[in-house]
Amino acid sequence: MKKMGLALGGGAVLGAAHIGVLKALEEREARIEFITGTSIGAFVAALYAFGKNWKEINEISCKLKWMDITSISLSRYSLLSNEKFGELLVDHIGDQRIEDADIPLAIIATDASKGEKVILREGSVAQAVMASTCIPGLFKPVKIGGRMLLDGGIVENVPIKTLREIGAEYVIGVDLNAEHEYKDPENILDVLMNSFHFIMQQAAKLQTENADLLIKPDLSTFDRADTSQIQEIINKGYEDAMKILEDKDLSQKTSWFRTQWDRLRSTLGL
Repeated sequence: MKKMGLALGGGAVLGAAHIGVLKALEEREARIEFITGTSIGAFVAALYAFGKNWKEINEISCKLKWMDITSISLSRYSLLSNEKFGELLVDHIGDQRIEDADIPLAIIATDASKGEKVILREGSVAQAVMASTCIPGLFKPVKIGGRMLLDGGIVENVPIKTLREIGAEYVIGVDLNAEHEYKDPENILDVLMNSFHFIMQQAAKLQTENADLLIKPDLSTFDRADTSQIQEIINKGYEDAMKILEDKDLSQKTSWFRTQWDRLRSTLGL
C-alpha cells in the first residue's frame, strides 16, 4: 500500500481552506504519513504534524486577527515582522523541533541571496514557519544556519516534489491560488500581495502537474488579508475537497505499518 503525503500551498488568509481539506480527509479516513507546507501551508502543516487535528486547528485559526501575527518592524528589509507568528506556534505546540514531529514534516523557504529552495527538515519549527511565511518586502527575513530566508512560495508554492523526495508515494496537493481572482489593489499591502501571488500562481501550474490528487478550492470570492472570513474559507475548503474526494477510497492507500503502529499507541494510551 502506498504511503500517502499531503502538500499544503501558500495563499495568506486563504490558507484557512487547508483546515477544511484536513476535515474532509479525516472523514474519508485518509492517513497522512508525510506532510509538507509552504507559507501559510507550513503553519497548518506544522500544527497537524505535531498532533493537532482539524478541529483544534480550526479553533486556533478562527481566533486570529492580522495584528496577532504581525508587528511593525521598519528596516531596510521590511515594513513588518512576523515574529508573533512563531510565538503563536510555540503557544500551541511548544518550542518544538521539526525532526520530532509525529508526522514527517518538511517546510519550504527561499534563500534570499541565491534564490534557491531550502527544505527545512531539522531545527526550530517556529523559526522555519516564520521563514516560510516571510513575504518579501513585507516581513523581515529570517536567518537560519547563516542563510537569510524568505517565503517558500517563490520557489515551490505547492511542495509536491519535496513531498515525494521525503518518502510519499501517493501525493495530494492543495493549491489555494489556482481558482483565485484578483481585484484592483486598494493599498500597498494589496499591491505587494497581488504581485507576489501572481508569481506563485504561474509557478504552481507546473509544480502541481505531478500530484496524484490535486485539490483546488474555488476561493475567488475571498480576500487574502481579511481574517474575518476565516470560517467561511474553511467551509469552502471542506465543500470543494469533498466533491473531489467523493469517489476516492483513500483509506486503502494507508500503509499497514502505520495502521498497526496507531493501534499499538492507542492500546498503550500513548
